[in-house]
Amino acid sequence: MSSAEEDGPAASPATPKEVVAPHAPLDRYYGEEARRHRYVVDLFNRSAPHYDTIERIFGNVGLWYRRFSLRRAGMSRGMRVLDVAIGTAAVARGAQRLVGAEGRVFGIDPSIGMIREARRVFHGPVVRGIATELPFASESFDFVTMGIALRHVADVKAAFGEYHRVLKPGGTLWILEAHVPPSGLGHLYTRFWWSWVIPGLTWLFTRSSDAKLLMDYYWDTIDQAASPQTLKDTLQSVGFAPPRYTVAHPVCEYVAWKP
Repeated sequence: MSSAEEDGPAASPATPKEVVAPHAPLDRYYGEEARRHRYVVDLFNRSAPHYDTIERIFGNVGLWYRRFSLRRAGMSRGMRVLDVAIGTAAVARGAQRLVGAEGRVFGIDPSIGMIREARRVFHGPVVRGIATELPFASESFDFVTMGIALRHVADVKAAFGEYHRVLKPGGTLWILEAHVPPSGLGHLYTRFWWSWVIPGLTWLFTRSSDAKLLMDYYWDTIDQAASPQTLKDTLQSVGFAPPRYTVAHPVCEYVAWKP
């Protein structure tokens, strides 16, 4: 008998885990990819006190749009909601108004600086953590939300898998993300605003180099972000029903349901 037969069948090689990156590598900011998470969290921590500057410059239109979009996606009174990457609670505040006293909104964010800012205006429970390892039981929520933050996760597919896990059957996932039109003119227009106007206004109103750097980094992540079709396909691959996405320049709204 051969040694292989004595030892039993050889183990099959492990199937490599499929990772879906949120954007192409931007190593000019953080060097090796392994350093990206720490770099991004530190940058958010340093710029957190200035993060709402752009919302205020544009009259808090983004806050209204988020609440309108959540209502359109089906959020209503009494629901239990998880807002991933709560930031300064731009989404969570809208969700809190929609679910009312009968519902409850939870928040999670990897940045302690952002959590500190969120707690100034949001009074629900907030924990520190990341999208790919949610510290919540399966089938805990009616709604999972994420506003303008998907580009900062390590693995889009892993994050979507966690969203699917914590949603109740029939639950809804809502994601709002920045979007660059595919046309040359649309790209130039978006680049003008995100790469020049918004960073410039941020510097003018905050005088913070960290806030300006964050806005510069934002544009590069937006410019190199995964396409809407890639995100739609990835949502389906983890078990969501065929999602829909709506482009309302300069953002793209994704809504998906857990069967």
